[in-house]
Amino acid sequence: MIDIENKIKELATEYYDETVALRRHFHQHPELSFKEFETSAFICKKLEEYGICYQKGIAKTGILARIEGAKPGKVIALRSDLDALPITEKNDVSYCSINEGVMHACGHDAHMASLLGAAKILKTLEQEFEGTVLLIFQPGEERYPGGARLMLEEGIFDDLKPDMIIAQHVFPELETGKAGFKPGIYMASADEIFFTVKGQGGHSALPHKLTDSVLIMAHIITALQQITSRNAPAGIPTVLSFGKVEANGANNIIPDEVKVAGTLRTMNEAWRREAKKRIQKIACSIAEGMGATCEFKINHGYPALLNDEKTTSLARSFTRDYLGEENVADLDIRMTSEDFAYFSLDYPVTYYRLGVKAPDAKSESSLHTTTFNIDENALITGMGTMAYLAMRFLKE
Repeated sequence: MIDIENKIKELATEYYDETVALRRHFHQHPELSFKEFETSAFICKKLEEYGICYQKGIAKTGILARIEGAKPGKVIALRSDLDALPITEKNDVSYCSINEGVMHACGHDAHMASLLGAAKILKTLEQEFEGTVLLIFQPGEERYPGGARLMLEEGIFDDLKPDMIIAQHVFPELETGKAGFKPGIYMASADEIFFTVKGQGGHSALPHKLTDSVLIMAHIITALQQITSRNAPAGIPTVLSFGKVEANGANNIIPDEVKVAGTLRTMNEAWRREAKKRIQKIACSIAEGMGATCEFKINHGYPALLNDEKTTSLARSFTRDYLGEENVADLDIRMTSEDFAYFSLDYPVTYYRLGVKAPDAKSESSLHTTTFNIDENALITGMGTMAYLAMRFLKE
């Protein structure tokens, strides 16, 4: 029996240069959500090169690949997302995005490269484990309704159901060589809120003859802050933010209507339902009371992400064995969201964080920014940890 831990570390080092090249290819050729056609084709080509069978075209661009061990056994799934963001990159690197206005600013390029690296490791070691490893390359994580949901709806696991699903996500606040875990509730649900205030526009100098949609919108946004400050139960984290307001008037023109878009984040389904009712009632009541109307729409988005307590605690323990006690961190809850949460509704999942901050870096660029980048040495940890976790869970 070979020493699995050291063999995986040896292979991760051996495949490092190739994995860096993969990551740079993905970074240079980003594609938006549900349009990852070239990305998907490139991954299929690599899987064929590695001798790994796959099914493509799930939710248009999604892929499900399979590596069989020496004998039947448990089924462990590993997941990566494919899509990039509508951001114009400002990094001065040789592999900067060549697709104008599109950038891998959330690290999905590193996720794909790490999963392909882990796949090559596992394929090399397929005679050393019993069971099956599924590789999920999922589209559309960044855009409603989320590729995870669509892949599940298309029956991705109809033929073979996993015993658990593992995903990793880059974390620029954590140093390279480290990983972070949070058993239980980890990330928030995310609902998209849209409303349009309709009044009677006209000359800004004659407000008494108008129904000022801009003023009414301002009252609504201000009043809605009581949802978090006065209505949310004290023990339930809640965020309500509005990031887009369109009032196409001018300094001397009050527009007929104002459009607003925002997001509601929380971690409790009962309160989530109640909060959405309150938001709509407050917005519509204020508009009506001030002589306007309010058209309201909420897209019921991603659920909260619940890491299975048992499997995530085990994954943290296994990772300590692989990386060392000092390189495994405990994480706090986050109000960001992830469509990987849809998998957590039906299967035990572990969603952990991969450190990508260079040890000598004085500061890091945050996710979803024009200058986000990673320390590529993290790819050794990324592919190795995923491969090791898969093999440990198959064995244990």
